[in-house]
Amino acid sequence: MIPLSKPVIGNQEIRMVTRVLKSGIIAQGPRVKELEKKIAEFCGTKYAVAFNSGTAALHSALYALGVRKGDEVITSPFTFVATANAILMLGAAPVFADINEDDFNIDPFKAVKKITAKTRAIIPVDLYGQIYDCKNLKDAIGKAHISILEDACQALGAESKGKKAGRFGDVTAFSLYATKNITSGEGGLIVTDKKIIMQRCQIFRHHGQSGKKRYEYYDLGYNYRMTDIAASIGLAQLKKINWLTNRRIRNAKLMSRGLKNIPGLILPTVRKNNKHVFHQFTVRLTEDFKSNRDKFMLYLTKKGIGSGIYYPEPLHLVNHIKKLGYKKGDFPVAEKMSGQVLSLPVHPLLTKKQIDYIIDQIQNYLILR
Repeated sequence: MIPLSKPVIGNQEIRMVTRVLKSGIIAQGPRVKELEKKIAEFCGTKYAVAFNSGTAALHSALYALGVRKGDEVITSPFTFVATANAILMLGAAPVFADINEDDFNIDPFKAVKKITAKTRAIIPVDLYGQIYDCKNLKDAIGKAHISILEDACQALGAESKGKKAGRFGDVTAFSLYATKNITSGEGGLIVTDKKIIMQRCQIFRHHGQSGKKRYEYYDLGYNYRMTDIAASIGLAQLKKINWLTNRRIRNAKLMSRGLKNIPGLILPTVRKNNKHVFHQFTVRLTEDFKSNRDKFMLYLTKKGIGSGIYYPEPLHLVNHIKKLGYKKGDFPVAEKMSGQVLSLPVHPLLTKKQIDYIIDQIQNYLILR
C-alpha cells in the first residue's frame, strides 16, 4: 500500500530521543528551548514558544491577542476543526468568510466584510501548505485595530515573496503532528516578533504561572508544555526540513505533470510569488470527471494507493458550530470544495516508481471508464 502520509523517522531522531531519556530531563527543558530558538531563526522571527499540540498553539495565541468571551474572530470555514475550536475555547464566536477556489484559502475581500465592532482577530489559514493572500488581506483591513493570527499549521517552510510563513501576522501557529511536514510526534509552536505575545503564551502554557517565580499565577492557564522528548524529535526533523520540503515539491511537480489535461481533474494551483510546501497534494474532481469521488477512492484503495478527503464537511455545518446559527448555503465555495477535493500521496518517501504507478493507475481508470 502506498500511504497517503508517512513520517520520515531515522536514526538521528532515535539517537536524540535516547540522549534525552538518558539525561534524566524528559519534560520541558533545554531541548525545548533549543527548538524554540532554532524555529525562530528558521522563520526569521524574534521569538518562538513550543506547545504540546498545534491546537494548544492556536488557543494560546488567541489568548495572547486578548480574545475573550463575547469577541468575534473571523476565519475560514474550510479547515481542520481545531481552528474554530480554539476560538470557542475562549468563549469567542467564530465568524466565517468564504474561500477562494484556486488556493482554498480565505477570500480577503469577503473576510473584511465580516468585520464588526466585536471583531478582535482574523485567522487566515495556509491550507495544504500554501500561504494565504496576505497582501490583499492586510490592505483590506487597513487601519482597523484587528490582529492577525496566521494558522500555518500545515505550512512550516512555505514562503511568499521570499518571506517564510510566520512573518505575515502578529503571531503564527504551527503544528508538529505526526503527518505534518516535520513532526515531533505531537506538538505545536507559535512565532512572533512581539515580546508581550511571547510572554503571554509562555504563561498560558504553564497554568498561568510566572516564568520567574514558581506558584505565582497571573491568570487561568493550561498544561500545554512540550516535552524534551518531543522537542528532540523536532530538532532532528528541523535539520532536514529543506530536503523534506524539496522532496514534496518535486513529487507534486511529477504528479502535476503526469495528471495534466485530464477532464474534470483540477490540479493544485501555486499563487504567484508563493512557495507551496505541499503538506497535501489536493486535486478537485468536478462534474466533468468520469466518476464520482467515492468510486474513484475505492478504485485507488484496491490498487494500493492511499487517498483522503480534507475536509468532507465545512465547519459551519459541523454539529457543534452549526448551532451558532449557520446553515447550508452560507458559504457556497467552501461547500463546493468539500464535495470535490481529494488528496493524493505526496510525502517525501515516495519514489519515482511509486509516483509513476499512481499516475498510470489513474490514467488506466479513466480509460476503463
